[in-house]
Parts: sequence; C-alpha cells; structure tokens
Amino acid sequence: MKSLLPLLLALTSFAAPAPALKFADPKPQAYSLTLRASEIDPRCKSHPEVGFVLEAAGKPADTEHANVDTRVAPRGQLVIWLMGHSQPLADKVNSYGLHYIQVAYAREWFSKLNTEPLDDSQHLGNIRLEALTGVDASKDIDIPVPDSMKERAYQLVKALTKSNPQGHWDFFLTKDGKALDWEKVIVSGASHGATSSARFGIAQKCARIVMFCGPRDQLDDWQALPSATPSNRFFGYSHVLDGGWSGDHYPRSWLLMGLNKFGPIVNTDEAKYPFGNSRRLITKYDVKGDANKAHGFVQVGKNPPKDAKGVPLQEDVWRYLFTSPVDEVGKPVPAEPETRMNLRKQK
Repeated sequence: MKSLLPLLLALTSFAAPAPALKFADPKPQAYSLTLRASEIDPRCKSHPEVGFVLEAAGKPADTEHANVDTRVAPRGQLVIWLMGHSQPLADKVNSYGLHYIQVAYAREWFSKLNTEPLDDSQHLGNIRLEALTGVDASKDIDIPVPDSMKERAYQLVKALTKSNPQGHWDFFLTKDGKALDWEKVIVSGASHGATSSARFGIAQKCARIVMFCGPRDQLDDWQALPSATPSNRFFGYSHVLDGGWSGDHYPRSWLLMGLNKFGPIVNTDEAKYPFGNSRRLITKYDVKGDANKAHGFVQVGKNPPKDAKGVPLQEDVWRYLFTSPVDEVGKPVPAEPETRMNLRKQK
C-alpha cells in the first residue's frame, strides 16, 4: 500500500477544487469605479471610421465602469456588459454576488456597417468577431487586439486589482496573470450587445452568455457554428412584441444555436422559477402595443413594474438568467415549425 500512497496523494491534489472567492474588506461597501481605457493601456486609439473615439467634444469617450459590493457574498463570476454602462444592471448583479464591468470598445460600428450582403452569410458575425477579439476576421473593419473588447476587459480587470484590491479582481485572472479566466466570466448585452455576446461565446468558452432581446443578424448563419461555450450556457429573454421577435430574428437565432435542446419557449408571465430550466424565455407583459418599449422591457432598468410588495415582476427571471445552475436543463423539444429560418427570402 505504501507504494500507492504518493499516487493517491497526487490524484487527490489534482482533483482539489479551486479556492472559493472571499472578501476581507475592513469596510464592506458597494464600490463604483470609473477608469479610462486610454489611461490604463496607452496602446488604445480612436477608430473614427467606425464612430469610436477616445474623446468627443473635449470630453472622455473611453470611460469604463466597474462595480462590486463587498457586503454580498461573492459568487466568483464577473459580468461583462457589452452596452453603455447600466447602473441598474450593475446594482442588480452585484446584489447576486457578481462582479460587473462595462468596457469601452468599438461597438459603434453597427450604425455604419449594418449591411447584410446576400452573398456573405457571416458578414456581420465576422465584424463582431474582430471588434470583440482583435482577430483579423473581416475586410470591413480594422480593430487591433488592444482595442478589442477581449483585451480591454483584461486590461481593466488587471488595473482594478491595484485600484480596488478590496474587490479581489485578481480572482478573474489566469494563474500567470496574462489573461482573463473566461470560464469565470458571464458576457451579456441587449439587442446589438446580445448579438455580440452570442458571437463572442461561440468563439470563446465562457461561464455563461445572457442575451436580452437578441441575437439578431437575421441574414447571417454564424449562430450555427460549433461553439466554444457549451450551448446550455446560453440564455435568451425577449418580449413577444419586440420587432426582433415578431420578425423571427431571435427565435431563429435560438434554434440555430440549438437552444431547443434545453426546453420549449417559456412564457415567464405564467411559469415560475426555474421556468422548466429552459434557455428560451419570453414575456407578453402589456406594453400598450409599443414595440420600442417591448424591446427594452426585458432589460434591468430604473423603474421596472413591481408587485404589491415592491419587488420587480421580472426579478425571478433576471436572477435565473444570471445565477441558475447551467447544468440543470429542460427536456429537448422539436424546432418550432412556424419560425422562419431563411429570412433572406424576405429581402
């Protein structure tokens, strides 16, 4: 037996779980920090050709945000929000024990390059991939690695380890400190940001992808590419009056991504948490027929509708999207035959 002891000890050591994140803040509090990308990393530069600049009208345009609440037990996961900073969302995910950052990167390209040529089924997806990672994926945009979302997120977290040690941001770096540990990262966004979140998750294995009112790119088919992030880690939520839903943009994307393998489309107005562990959630909440209001309704906002106790009606949905166990899934269902999968015919 003695000869087996070193082997058993080695196996035990190898199988040991990673240490859990714990705060040791002498003055626990909610931290809200801002840093400029160009001050963190001097390699950053403007890309006026796609509408992204470091300064506009004499004011910083590359401000990045970070939020953590050391009064709440940490879950050991970081949310990266791919839209403009949302304080309500930051507060919400902080209350769940999640860290939050919002990075400044060239996401403004969408207003200038949102065309979908009929002869290129991955046109927008490739632009997204380059803006997100700095990989030379598209002839229509030129974003180097220092200006990609991926690198700016890493540089921001690395800076936060020094400026806010109370938040233990170092937990989200790899052991050598040279990159983010993406399997501790939740990437999320709404609409354009939801679409970029999905595209990034397909390229980079992440802890989770949360997609509000998305993904779009209804003439592209990158959504069906083999995914680095397991498909059970993608979560979608839409209002049925959103034009992206009624136009089959989102349900089409969800099917291309294979999310029907984890349950049917679930109406969260009727079902209760955990919504059958489906990855495809919808709401039919009364927005007075306003498609624009429907588009933003699913997001965490300043004044969401609340119940008699003052709790947001969507609280359980948001908590499910960001914190439910990813390995608990619903039963597979066939693709919905009413969803139009070839929207190019509509052009």
